[in-house]
Amino acid sequence: MDIRKFHSEITDRLGNGPAVNALNTAFAAEGELLRTAGEIRIRTGLPLLVIGGIRKEKYFLSANGKLVSAPSAYLPPKDEINRIFASICRNSVYAYKEDIRNGFITLRGGHRVGIAGKMLPDGSVYEVSSLNIRIARQVKGCASSIIRYIIKNQDEVYSTLIISPPACGKTTMIRDIARILGSGSKSPYFKGANIGIIDERSEIAACYNGTPANDVGMMTDVYDACPKEKGILMMIRSMAPDIIITDEIGGPGDAAAVESAMNAGVKIIATAHGSRLSDLKVRREIAAMVNTGVFEKYITLSCNHGPATIQEVSEAVK
Repeated sequence: MDIRKFHSEITDRLGNGPAVNALNTAFAAEGELLRTAGEIRIRTGLPLLVIGGIRKEKYFLSANGKLVSAPSAYLPPKDEINRIFASICRNSVYAYKEDIRNGFITLRGGHRVGIAGKMLPDGSVYEVSSLNIRIARQVKGCASSIIRYIIKNQDEVYSTLIISPPACGKTTMIRDIARILGSGSKSPYFKGANIGIIDERSEIAACYNGTPANDVGMMTDVYDACPKEKGILMMIRSMAPDIIITDEIGGPGDAAAVESAMNAGVKIIATAHGSRLSDLKVRREIAAMVNTGVFEKYITLSCNHGPATIQEVSEAVK
């Protein structure tokens, strides 16, 4: 990401004010932040913080954008948090009520703003107190270490579930898997296939006005901001995919939709939160998929040696 992209996709959407000015100054001056930042934390009355790097280093920012210790960092007041939140919502909070109810708003480029504060009975957030801007990055080639476990031969792949704790690179990985499979691979050789992405949270393809901002392959179709259960069934009926790719599977109805894909001869590559396969067996929807043999391979990631470290590869028990 260069500084112009940082401005156009992130800080321009945050509006004006001391916190935004500090971020712009720091990211322009500190190349390390621009290269490695993964999160920007803006909390009411608490130090302005950027988290980045393999070891998730913490960088506190002063009001003039300098890297400082926590006691010297800028403390955004409540009214500034409110202004930033309103700007993210383009001054129409009502228009983003469904996103807010889900706890986040997706920006152009696939960056996601998590929202915390007082919860209302309908699940929406009221009196916002914290914002967490998760910076999306396309890392082409990051799936080169994992793709050999997924490609079966020049025409086929294994249905695969990628298991990973939060913030360990599973979305970045699955995005690159889509790019490779949707364009073909030389090593290992794969001809390429029709890919259907169900991008419920707009993080894989990062669609803007319906068009993917990320390179997800030249034979790839995307349903953006579409619930996985509905999107999988629609994709099978309307776009005839060879492979369906989706993120963070396990919601109500996902198991039945995935089984429908399997019965239609469509391969599934998906991700799920967890540290090991046994973590998933206590979750009803995913346990159902494991027990019915939907997935042929399970790949577990960790952050032990940096994001997307391959921890374990296992095959389904026949």
